[in-house]
Amino acid sequence: MKTAIIIGAGPAGLTAAYYMLKETDIHPIIVEKEDYVGGIARTVNYKGNRMDIGGHRFFSKSPEIVALWKELLPVQGELAMDDRMLNRVNKLQDNGPDPDEEDTVMLIRRRISRILYLKHFFDYPISLGFNTIRNLGMKRLLVVTASYFKTMLVKLPENNLENFMINRFGKRLYQMFFKEYTHKVWGRYPAEIDADWGSQRIKGVSLLGLIKNFLVRITHARSQKVETSLIEEFYYPKYGPGQLWEKMKEEIEKQGGEIYLNSEVQELCCQDDKLTCVKTKTDMGVKIWNPDYVISSMPIKDLIHDIADTLPPQKVRDVADGLLYRDFITVGLLVDKLKLKNTTKIKTLGNIVPDCWIYVQEPEVEIGRLQIFNNWSPYLVQDPVNKVWLGLEYFCQENDEKWSMRDEEFIKFAIKELEHIGVISAGDVEDSVCIHVPKAYPAYFGKYKEFPVIKDYLDSIDNLFCIGRNGQHRYNNMDHSMMTAMEAVKTIIDENSNRNNIWNVNTEQEYHEN
Repeated sequence: MKTAIIIGAGPAGLTAAYYMLKETDIHPIIVEKEDYVGGIARTVNYKGNRMDIGGHRFFSKSPEIVALWKELLPVQGELAMDDRMLNRVNKLQDNGPDPDEEDTVMLIRRRISRILYLKHFFDYPISLGFNTIRNLGMKRLLVVTASYFKTMLVKLPENNLENFMINRFGKRLYQMFFKEYTHKVWGRYPAEIDADWGSQRIKGVSLLGLIKNFLVRITHARSQKVETSLIEEFYYPKYGPGQLWEKMKEEIEKQGGEIYLNSEVQELCCQDDKLTCVKTKTDMGVKIWNPDYVISSMPIKDLIHDIADTLPPQKVRDVADGLLYRDFITVGLLVDKLKLKNTTKIKTLGNIVPDCWIYVQEPEVEIGRLQIFNNWSPYLVQDPVNKVWLGLEYFCQENDEKWSMRDEEFIKFAIKELEHIGVISAGDVEDSVCIHVPKAYPAYFGKYKEFPVIKDYLDSIDNLFCIGRNGQHRYNNMDHSMMTAMEAVKTIIDENSNRNNIWNVNTEQEYHEN
């Protein structure tokens, strides 16, 4: 029987093994350096309160991905606890499980996220609605509009992210909502980031599009059909994204696949354009595998470094060494209440603001995003009626000042920031935890422009297939990472040496979310 070593037990690696078991007779073996599965999409359980690291909305334009999710976690057939207590209407699946009675269930949740800027809430993605007009004020709005029409007359060359954004939103709106926040997230200004990031993350959005949407909403203000279509919903596991990956792990092992945690790749032997062995380090020592195929979701910088025997060319190693990443720190805060007032018409437990996450664009603080886990799923919180469970996200680099702070010191810093912008009072904090996440986001600067040098080299290795966010050094969403895994297995089945179908996921329009 042929075997495949799959490096990494995140969404991509697990999907590769699961799909391989369904579609082939190849035996998958996953090696994962951490002691958990799910990667950045895991769920951390802290004293019964669960944290979604990064915030993972289960939405995809791929019917195959959605079907896989539902196969593992069937969609709810009864109201979730908060919907039931608040008499909120929600879609239900016929004969689906009751989330109050069963754990293996996928919830249907309403997506609400906003921008906190100028001490006001703005829609996210930014929209040209009455709320935006009121918060900006007529003077700012006129300046934004004039700036955009000036951009329409003179387009900038899209050789960086700054020009990409200015061409779509005008210079003034770019300066308000994109420039400083991008610097906060990436540690670089948009002028230093490749435009490819924009082509993947800002798809088909522009100020002209916002104006068109605003006019449509005015014209059809009384149309229930239009209002309903504007409500965004997504699937979400009862206990967070990690629940789905734990379920997939169980199914893989039940079907005969192998998963080894605490198993870090040390070396990959390459001879005659083929990987002949994979060496992993475990608590029990070094283990040597001799697979027919290697599917890798490990960071490409590390992958190139670990390939031995026939060393990668110097140019390939130089580019790999120049690939950069953005890391982040999440602080979990359990609080008695929020100072933010719910001024929406949406009912929530404790009447807290209804947002799943808030983009904090206030320039005087370093926090990037704020998650409110109560609104993702009430089952993430031990006492969702009387407590609020928050996740504060800070973007940084490994070993920089923030990364190196002691957890207790960083938590105090985070609490002070939330207090400064009027989100909480320090005295209402009941408990806290600090979690570091390395290599969370592949960066589109450094040596990224020379990435084709690495891609060509990796594609020359006959039995190597690179998948996932870090495996392709691409800012993939969770469903995109899963799709790269499926495409890799399909390529193996077809005995196709062309890897373009794997690399093209999340670059072609068919994969993009509108």
